[in-house]
Amino acid sequence: LQLQKLTSPRLLLYGMNKTTCSSLGLRLQRDVCLLSRSPSLNPASVYATKLHAFHTSPPFFKKKTPKESETKDSGVLQQSMKSLKDSPKPGLYLSLAGLIPFVSVPLSMAIQGTYYPELAFAQITYGAVTVSFLGGMRWGFALPENSPAKPDWLNLANSTVPPLFAWQALLFKDTTHGAIMLVMALGIALHYDLSLLPTYPRWFKVLRVVGTVVMVLSLLATAALKTISEEKLSKSRYKWQNTK
Repeated sequence: LQLQKLTSPRLLLYGMNKTTCSSLGLRLQRDVCLLSRSPSLNPASVYATKLHAFHTSPPFFKKKTPKESETKDSGVLQQSMKSLKDSPKPGLYLSLAGLIPFVSVPLSMAIQGTYYPELAFAQITYGAVTVSFLGGMRWGFALPENSPAKPDWLNLANSTVPPLFAWQALLFKDTTHGAIMLVMALGIALHYDLSLLPTYPRWFKVLRVVGTVVMVLSLLATAALKTISEEKLSKSRYKWQNTK
């Protein structure tokens, strides 16, 4: 009797556990069957979803549309023009007036259709003076006590490089070589003003870029006019020799 009393509850518990386990097993089999039958979670769709997520690029890796680049360029141009308008009037007008000797030389030659060596040498001389002025301007910026630029070897020694290039340009007998030397000196001076001394105001940097572009194009135009005139002269001499 004691054994029956002890074993009967255990048998009941064992039967109940067995029935619950069997019911849970049936439910899991049904769920698995439903998942295997559902078309949205088959292996092909899952693989395609993973591929789609892998090939999706973030927004900053996507190429910019032409409209976005155009608007950005137009914004930079508008800011540059605004900086020129905000510049002090004496600095703006004197800088633009200083470009007249550069532009007038090739313009007058092109209008007359003749190359004048004297005018070309005058342009080289004026360019050498301008380059020396741009080099010495760094001394004036670095010498005051409250200046952000220190009068160290970097600032003061670099300011002597453009005058040396200008002096070398005057020593060349050929004005084309002098023009090339001045173009190099103007590029070096512009690099100094934009990179090594970033504390210059924005209007001055924009003015320096515009002035350098105009001066370089004027010098190259004079050199091109010289080359064209020399070719015309050589052709005319060749024709004159053949006629004899």
